[in-house]
Formats: sequence, C-alpha cells, structure tokens
Amino acid sequence: MEVFAVPGLPEVRPGDDLAELIERRVRLRPDDVVVVASTVVSKAEGRTAELSDFEPSARAREIAERLTDLTGERKDPRFAQAVLEESESLLLSAPFLLTKTRFGHVTVNAGIDRSNVPDADLLLLPEDPGASAQALAETLDRPVIVSDTSGRPFRHGQRGVAVGWAGIPASRDWRGEPDRDGRELDVTVQSVVDELAAASNLVAGEGGGGTPVTVVRDWQFGDHAGSDELFRERADDLVRQALEAWDYDS
Repeated sequence: MEVFAVPGLPEVRPGDDLAELIERRVRLRPDDVVVVASTVVSKAEGRTAELSDFEPSARAREIAERLTDLTGERKDPRFAQAVLEESESLLLSAPFLLTKTRFGHVTVNAGIDRSNVPDADLLLLPEDPGASAQALAETLDRPVIVSDTSGRPFRHGQRGVAVGWAGIPASRDWRGEPDRDGRELDVTVQSVVDELAAASNLVAGEGGGGTPVTVVRDWQFGDHAGSDELFRERADDLVRQALEAWDYDS
C-alpha cells in the first residue's frame, strides 16, 4: 500500500470545486481511495463563522464561567454557544466540552477549529460529511473519506479519524473467519475508514506544512463482509452512558 499527498493545492475558498482541484493535480487510478481533510471540505462549503454570529444563551454563559474558573483562562461564551448549536448533545461540560455532533461523531468542541481559518474566527465541521464524501466520490468516481483529527481516551495525542465516507464500507467484518490457529473470530470488526484516515494523516501532516488531500493506492478491501456502522448508538455505548452520568468535581 502507498499513501501520498496531493501537491500544490491552493487555499480553498467558499464555492471552490474540490474535485476539480484534486483532478488537476493527480492522475487517479481505478482502485485509489481519496482522503480529504474536513477543513478543506468545510471551507469549500462555506462553513466558516464569526464569534459575533453567536448570541450566548444562559447555558453558554454558565459553561464559559465554569471553564474560566477551572482553567484560569477566560473562555468566550460565544464560543460555548457555537459548540452548543453545532451539537446534538453535550456529554461533558467540564473540564472541557465533549459533544456528539448531529451526524454522530463524538469529539471535543463539536470539532470547531480556530486555526487555519484566514478569513474568519471559526471553522465548523461539514454539516453532513457523509453527503460531502458522496458528492466527491460521484465526481471523482473513487471512494472518498472525509477525515478529521481527534484525541483518544486513555492516550495522549491525536490521530486521523473518518467523519464521512462514500464508495467504501466503514468496516470490514472478520467474524466467522478463522485466525492463524483455525479458531473462529467472533468479535473482530476492523474500522478501515479510520485506519486509512490515520495512515493518511501521518502523511498529510499538521500545522502550516500540512497537506489536506492524500491518496491511498494499492489497498484492497479483500473478500470480507462490510458494514457502514461506525458511530455507536447510545444504547450500546457504555462509555458514553458513563460520561453522561458523571459530574466533574474539581
């Protein structure tokens, strides 16, 4: 398998045709998978915002005041309001904001970014990354993964994850297949879109030198059952249930 960055992409602006920008710079092969950072998808879709766009509610002011007290740094209630408006539910309000987005992704601050936004205060995640991936996949005629970076419980650091995908199952299912000793696997479901997003993020990099589009070449899904389940439902997400029941005590 080879993963490489698509070179020479310009700063993406609202209304830009991402598929065209990609096709100008790389000759795609039939089995390529294209991984696109959510940041450039959001920019093309005009998902930027100003803090002044958000009028803080009483809840946002309460959250900002508590976080200010906990951290010793002033937290803007307008940012808290933006997070609330971009979230379906709030799992934690202290010591940071952990949210579930409307499309199912659990992440800090609803995935709102305050870096690499030259013309606005905030960059919001795509409203529907799955639909964004589908539109790109149809134009490029290749599988597409829309990726973001996210922290992980129990570990330091961030890694790439998929927030939207099209033309490829989210997971490949090894259940029922034998292991190396002939024992039947009964729980192994491999999140391939997350693994490809992580591999791509390793190549794409971060910060000012980052590259927002990569191509995965010569990777094969193989003869396995596939599934589009990625985000756990609340009923079988025991960690989420525990977090919702937990109250942070500083």
